[in-house]
Amino acid sequence: MPATSSDNPGLSKSQRAYQVIKSRITDGSYSPGYRLVLGQLAKELSVSAVPIREAIRLLEAEGFVEFERNVGAQVAAINPTEYLHTMQTLAIVEGAAIGLAGEDMSADALDRAAELNERMRTSLREFDPIAFTRLNQRFHEALYEQCPNPHLVDLVRRGWARLASIRESTFIFVPGRASSSVEEHDKLLELLGSGADPEVIEQYARAHRTTTMQAFLSKEDGHV
Repeated sequence: MPATSSDNPGLSKSQRAYQVIKSRITDGSYSPGYRLVLGQLAKELSVSAVPIREAIRLLEAEGFVEFERNVGAQVAAINPTEYLHTMQTLAIVEGAAIGLAGEDMSADALDRAAELNERMRTSLREFDPIAFTRLNQRFHEALYEQCPNPHLVDLVRRGWARLASIRESTFIFVPGRASSSVEEHDKLLELLGSGADPEVIEQYARAHRTTTMQAFLSKEDGHV
């Protein structure tokens, strides 16, 4: 059911509109270039055009929306350089976190991650890239959250938050990457479950992230 202006009664109309529009941008429902028509959004959210305009101005300030002459407000394109830098950083810190976590990874954590990966595999039959992306994030979270270094975990969380701010979902733009990602998850779980050397686990986790990054950037360059 579409979100409405009454979903969060503690917020102002512009704040509620901001949350709804931003969530649709970050989850891929509104893709880069999507036109944000004030009248249409106002009608859908049961508000006037004023709070919609305020929400869009906030999103413009955050880099989610841009204005084009004779077109109006539209979802901003993803910045490949920003994506590259964020993914490079996340590959390093998340790889290190999962490597450290491997030394004391609990059976429960491995079981939870395996269950999430199976759900990802099942979802491939009727592929929903947005849902798949959410499951993928939960899979990674189940592993890096086991890291005994809280500062490293915080850095990984910040990296994931930064990806959300630039609307990263490789699986929306490169759906063929999804099945390979699930297989790589299987290998990562195998390494963790067998008590492999932390450096081996770290390098594999880092390579998994880097491969995802390369798939997206290749798509952006028109190579795939």
